[in-house]
Amino acid sequence: MTTGGPVRPGGRSRRGRRSDGPVPLAESLGALSDRLGVGQVDVVTVVFSRWEELVGPAVASHVQPQRIDGATLVVIADHPAWATQLRHLAPEILARVAEVCAPAPGPERLEIRVRR
Repeated sequence: MTTGGPVRPGGRSRRGRRSDGPVPLAESLGALSDRLGVGQVDVVTVVFSRWEELVGPAVASHVQPQRIDGATLVVIADHPAWATQLRHLAPEILARVAEVCAPAPGPERLEIRVRR
C-alpha cells in the first residue's frame, strides 16, 4: 500500500517522499522545516540544543527560544526585566548564534516576548 501517490521520476512521490524505502531523519526534518518556515534544521538544532551555552546559564534559566521564524529568533522571557536585559544583549547573542551556525546564516533579528 502506498500513501504518497504516484511515483515521479527520481523515485519521489507527488508529496516529495522517497518511494524506495526509509528517508533519513535529517532529510525529513529539512523538508518539514521548509514547509513550516521555521528555519534551517541545522540552525534550529544549534539554537535549541546549545541555548545555555549561547546565552549563559543565568539568562537561559529565564529566557527560552520558542522558534525561528524566517530570519527572526523568537524567545520567551519569564519576566519583563529579563526581556529588557535581552534587548541589550541581542547583538551579542545574534553574533554568537551566527558564529556557531556558520556557514549557515543565523537569525538576523531577536524578537522577545514575555510569558503571561
